[in-house]
Amino acid sequence: MDLSASGPSWAIATPHAAGTQAGAEAFARGGNAVDAALHAATSLAVAYPHMCGVGGDLFALVQRPDGEVLAVSSSGRAPAGADPDRVRRERVTMPVRGPIPITVPGAVAGWHAVHATGATLPWPDAFERAIGLAFDGVEVGRSLAEILSAPDAPHGSDPGLAALFYPDGIPAPHGARFTQTALGATLRAIAERGPDVLYRGDVGRAYVEGLRAAGSPITVMDLAAHDAVILPPLRTPFRDVHVSVAPPNSQGFALLEILALTERLELDPDPHGPDAGALARVFAAAARDRDRHLADPDHMRVHPSTLLDAGHIASLGDEVRTDAAALPSPRGDTVALVAADAAGWAVSLIQSLFWDFGSGICEPTTGIVAQNRGTCFTLEPDHPNAFAPGKRPAHTLMPVLVHDERGMVGVAGSMGGYGQPQINAQTLVHAFVRGATPAEAVAAPRWRIGRRDDGEPRPWAAVERGVPPAAHDAIRAAGFRVEDVDARTEALGHAHMIRLHAHGIEAGADPRADGGALAG
Repeated sequence: MDLSASGPSWAIATPHAAGTQAGAEAFARGGNAVDAALHAATSLAVAYPHMCGVGGDLFALVQRPDGEVLAVSSSGRAPAGADPDRVRRERVTMPVRGPIPITVPGAVAGWHAVHATGATLPWPDAFERAIGLAFDGVEVGRSLAEILSAPDAPHGSDPGLAALFYPDGIPAPHGARFTQTALGATLRAIAERGPDVLYRGDVGRAYVEGLRAAGSPITVMDLAAHDAVILPPLRTPFRDVHVSVAPPNSQGFALLEILALTERLELDPDPHGPDAGALARVFAAAARDRDRHLADPDHMRVHPSTLLDAGHIASLGDEVRTDAAALPSPRGDTVALVAADAAGWAVSLIQSLFWDFGSGICEPTTGIVAQNRGTCFTLEPDHPNAFAPGKRPAHTLMPVLVHDERGMVGVAGSMGGYGQPQINAQTLVHAFVRGATPAEAVAAPRWRIGRRDDGEPRPWAAVERGVPPAAHDAIRAAGFRVEDVDARTEALGHAHMIRLHAHGIEAGADPRADGGALAG
């Protein structure tokens, strides 16, 4: 499948060919960009099971033809029976795998909320392709094969995952066909009976029973309490455009801080240019600010608008001049997809299990892999993001839309965990400052900063081969420990983008993934 496509009527890009094809089929059946995004999202829940699924969360930005932008936020809460005190007695940090970090799944409620924003095809139609993939099978993509075969992969020890992906105890190889019949039955039930079959029905009861047997305190009441919410987006100017993101508990405001800081400090925002070192410090300042403040919006102590006002941006500018430290781990597995049409509909949708296969637990009777989004909580008891029952964790998912004085001109998104603000900043600069096409912008060599848990005090920067020497040297001179990584590695995230022009719609898909772009 091609990584670039353009047409007069519609375009879509996703990280797996099955998702892109499903979205194109929705357009062919008379659907709009909302329908295409949903068809793609449900198909990716089958074809990319290590990164997203029924057991994960979802955020989306939906642009309506009248220009209104809606932010769909559907992230689940920690179970009401969670016991933070016990976890603090036993651990210093939140566990990554197992039952403790499992939170209520938000993706299905998110799909339903997105559908309600303006889909034209019936709800069950969004699942036809996904159900077929689950029962008839889909090939193991490059990304999934690498996860399954990794030397330290723990997934073969989970009975549910082992039965699906480790036949005879051996990781399924790239190109092998796998089926997920239990997941297919779950998707069919959701298609026929709606989200309530998960949140208040027999699928949810079976899912809860399996997770409780694995040690999770989750209950059917936790599921029944969940609902997606529709919110206004956050927005900030950058050069000749305005960039919109989802509000907290999404980390989207960190991208807006990055863009505002580059403007305030009068930096060349080109990640391949001589100011790359200063840009890395900007990334670090925004990351630290996010980690200070981001939480369940009911528990945040600073309003998001305050984080974007001139005074706060000025204080972050002062911080850019200090040593970069205390950066987050770069880990995170997610799928982002983008769709748009000539009628004025557009969707940036992101869904995730967080780490590969999330908690590492696949509930076998439903085929649902439980996310580990609760690992994003902190065990610091006085922090706004402290682990607590019934609370939503700080979230990495962040869809992006771009407007100019004429209206919407861009739809963007990326995977990459805590690195998503950095990845999106780079792709947006390539497209809207340097004039790259969507395919060029998402394929361009990039870098990201973070930390390694190896005791080294200096912050770390992973720099893809192909980043120009001037930028490479500037990042090192700014105090970062530079690690050269292979070109187009999945460790630097997948990004996808659509540009809307007077003459049509153009989409670009990331070569780091298994997908592509289609248009018509």
